[in-house]
Amino acid sequence: MVPPPPTNKPHVCLSTIIIMSSMALMDAYLVEQNHGPRKVGICIMVTVGDLCFLIVLRYVAVWVGAEVRTAKRGYAMILWFLYIFVLEIKVYFVYQNYKADRKSLDALARKALTLLLSVCIPVLFVILVAIDHMEYVRVFKKKEEIRNRLFWVVVDLLDVLDIQANLWEPQKKGLPLWAEGLMFFYCYILLLVLPCVSLSEISMQGINISPHKMMLYPILSLVTINIITLFIRGGNMLLYKDNRVSGILMGKNILAIILKTCSFVQYRRQLQSAPPAFGLELQKNSAPPSRAANTQPLTHTQDQPPLPELTACEHT
Repeated sequence: MVPPPPTNKPHVCLSTIIIMSSMALMDAYLVEQNHGPRKVGICIMVTVGDLCFLIVLRYVAVWVGAEVRTAKRGYAMILWFLYIFVLEIKVYFVYQNYKADRKSLDALARKALTLLLSVCIPVLFVILVAIDHMEYVRVFKKKEEIRNRLFWVVVDLLDVLDIQANLWEPQKKGLPLWAEGLMFFYCYILLLVLPCVSLSEISMQGINISPHKMMLYPILSLVTINIITLFIRGGNMLLYKDNRVSGILMGKNILAIILKTCSFVQYRRQLQSAPPAFGLELQKNSAPPSRAANTQPLTHTQDQPPLPELTACEHT
């Protein structure tokens, strides 16, 4: 399948550099954690794996660059899923090696691993969203509202990575084995799914994107991040006396619960008090393009040009 031209080459190069550089650094961690003949074997395995991943990335990244100026983010979701799926597998083996060698208290390398993930993962998400390339969004206020909503996605990614980083950073007393495994794979699933939900909302909105109608991600993040991670941190702090729990991020989750609850209440009141014309507009925006084109009133004469159709950007 050949992607439709034109392809945004700077976007393709930037996303490829971020992905492959983070993969190479994770490979360096895996190689340095092994010694002797096993080190050579690990080096060969990660090299072959990176070459196979690069072959797949060569096509997917081009498709992502081809759709960057459109309202679709389907290939961006595929690329995100592949990247997180492979990266987190490497992170898991790095974490297991640190766990097996508890006497090695190389705090600087562990902090560097946390910093690497905290930079590469959110940066790639921002690149895949590509707000500045949304040429169909011409209203500056609407573009800034989309940017503010995606900023919450980045903050949630950092929140999840902070919980995951507690597993490999130095600690006096480790958590039970079942708790560590549950925490890691719960964060793994969140990193895989939630950014894809945000990207799918952008695709479903289309060119008539309305940020105030993008409510699926806020609802999911309210439950899976703001509420559940609050219980995870609280449980680690009270039950296992974990002094690495971030009180700042716990406060962030409490504030997010309050703000999102108020936002949901206001949105529901707006829907209930909206005039009938607002409901017709919602139906018009949700209808397929062919159906919307067939239902336009044919009241134009031959000498008079048809009036341009009002879009959702002009209503908001």
